[in-house]
Amino acid sequence: MKVRVVGAGVVGLTSALRLAQAGHEVDVVAAESGSGTTSSVAAALWYPYRAYPEADVTRWSATTYRMLRGLTADPSAGVRMRLGRELFRRHTADPWWRGAVPELGRVGVERLPAGYVDGYELSVPVVDMAVHLPWLLGQVETAGVAVRIRHVDDLAEAFDGVDAVVNCTGLGSRKLVHDETLTPVRGQVLVVAQVGLTEWLLDQTDPEHLVYVVPRSDTVLLGGTAEERDEDVTVRPGTTADILRRCVRLVPELDRARILDHRVGLRPGRPTVRLETELTGRGPVVHCYGHGGAGVTLSYGCAEDVAALVSGLS
Repeated sequence: MKVRVVGAGVVGLTSALRLAQAGHEVDVVAAESGSGTTSSVAAALWYPYRAYPEADVTRWSATTYRMLRGLTADPSAGVRMRLGRELFRRHTADPWWRGAVPELGRVGVERLPAGYVDGYELSVPVVDMAVHLPWLLGQVETAGVAVRIRHVDDLAEAFDGVDAVVNCTGLGSRKLVHDETLTPVRGQVLVVAQVGLTEWLLDQTDPEHLVYVVPRSDTVLLGGTAEERDEDVTVRPGTTADILRRCVRLVPELDRARILDHRVGLRPGRPTVRLETELTGRGPVVHCYGHGGAGVTLSYGCAEDVAALVSGLS
């Protein structure tokens, strides 16, 4: 089939790649690509954050975990496996997505920072999106997929010359398909120079003011915020100072880290990920959006389902 993917974030590009690999003739149109996408701001620590339903998210996450772990063999893909810990101020059970990872261990009390009483540790893929997005775009183009920058106001116009459309527009689906269930969740982060860190840390005690430290090869991403219905994409200096303070409290070595960049993105929050086929007057649309804070974590798994749905149409 001739298929057009709308959206060039990580979900759109992985879907386009998987569709091309399945034998379809594919192109991509998007208002933004690369650094203009929400994906480029992502901490990109594999973690099923604010994404539902649990059973599907666990399945998609497991597929993506395997795919990303395999990509660590290619340095140009920008993926590394990193050991890390999520910390808790009260005792907690294993996460609901436990089945998506091969191993997950508890952190001994002697290894917990002051103020924490529980925690678990696991090795997960960490994706440097400044490297991975260009790599992924290269994979898509090598597979014969053309990517064009063009704003789409109506999915009906996207059907010109194709048999089916795949909608991967994230928060843009509020206007594109009038989905009022989508909620922007503002995330602000900062990027600092490496100070020798290799392990990630996460504390979600305060759901709006998170603490996460995600080391990459040359940089460390520090976060962050999760502010619902806040669409301000300007950097707030007070928030930057607060994020740095929280992260330094957890990892004192960051006090000497040189700040390189500030970023803000809007996560596409939704009660559940929308991954389904809609039959319209112009033709079938496969929707794939509403991944919350887990676009990278779900991307390759969701792309498998997108390809299956499109192939089922022919």
